[in-house]
Amino acid sequence: MLIGNIKYVYIFLVFLFACNSAESQKKDNVTVDKDYHPISDKIGGVSLTAPPKQIDNSWTGDLQNINANYVALIPYAFVKQNEPKVYFGNGRQYWGETLEGVEINIKQAHEAGLKVMLKPHVWTQNGWIGDFDLDKEEDWKIWEADYQEYIMTFVKLAANQNVELFCIGTELKKVVIKRPFYWVQLIREIKKVYKGKLTYCANWDDYKDVAFWKNLDFIGMSGYFPLSDAVTPKIEDLIKTWGPIKQQLKQYSLKEGKPILFTEYGYRSMDAPAWRSWEMEYQERPINNQGQANAYDAFFRSLWKEKWFAGGFAWKWYTSFRRIDSNNNHDWTPQNKPAQDIIKKYYGK
Repeated sequence: MLIGNIKYVYIFLVFLFACNSAESQKKDNVTVDKDYHPISDKIGGVSLTAPPKQIDNSWTGDLQNINANYVALIPYAFVKQNEPKVYFGNGRQYWGETLEGVEINIKQAHEAGLKVMLKPHVWTQNGWIGDFDLDKEEDWKIWEADYQEYIMTFVKLAANQNVELFCIGTELKKVVIKRPFYWVQLIREIKKVYKGKLTYCANWDDYKDVAFWKNLDFIGMSGYFPLSDAVTPKIEDLIKTWGPIKQQLKQYSLKEGKPILFTEYGYRSMDAPAWRSWEMEYQERPINNQGQANAYDAFFRSLWKEKWFAGGFAWKWYTSFRRIDSNNNHDWTPQNKPAQDIIKKYYGK
């Protein structure tokens, strides 16, 4: 009798251990492995600045040289604050923002073995797009119809060209908070046409306000977290600051059951590059390539090995330099700077 009881106790303990192990694994891996990108499958991308005029495929070689496996193509539309209208396809866009240009760039990327994120992005010249707001319900209906037409135009192109990833919007903070049901129905319409992966680009400080992550494949965000106001921040100090941010991101990824993707990330090559660079977007600043390189290095050291972190798209990459010195500038681009070598190193792992 005693031996029989011991046998059943042993079976129960084995069962309990198996259940605990499965639960622990679930917590560690966040969700089913197929939803996550292991280190060998990280999205190592750049955000391509749309070329004003038609270009050949030589730009893809530069991306191959830095071991990029993805490129974000960004056809802009425009809005005016407090006006229920989305302007696009009116003949005023760069060639690389037109349907024709985007299609050619997709084909060029695919022929070079690069995957594509198509990221239609609404821009406003007066302030930040996240502050865009409307008061009247009838105005919201007009704007939403316009926005859906804009998005679905490129969704159909993405479906026809087998684009791997589509971003349904960027930093539309107030629209997302005030109109969550609109986004759910928009995603439903997109999925009728497009079968690739979907994300949305929240801002670094409002991603928790997005109510529809469960309808998407990635928690996308602009990863411009303010880290240090030092002129040339030290890598070790930046890594330390990343610590609690990384923990918060991990916990949110666990909660939502989705991997996190930085649909944008990067640092200007200027003094205090890891601070609030967007506040000085159009200001002349002292060039500081080392500061930019340190910020990139700390970013990769902090996040790149994390299973819940799917990768990101460096902001930004030019097919040609028309308005700035290609080697000496305080722009966001890492091209021809020490930061480029750091990207190449980590994208190649």
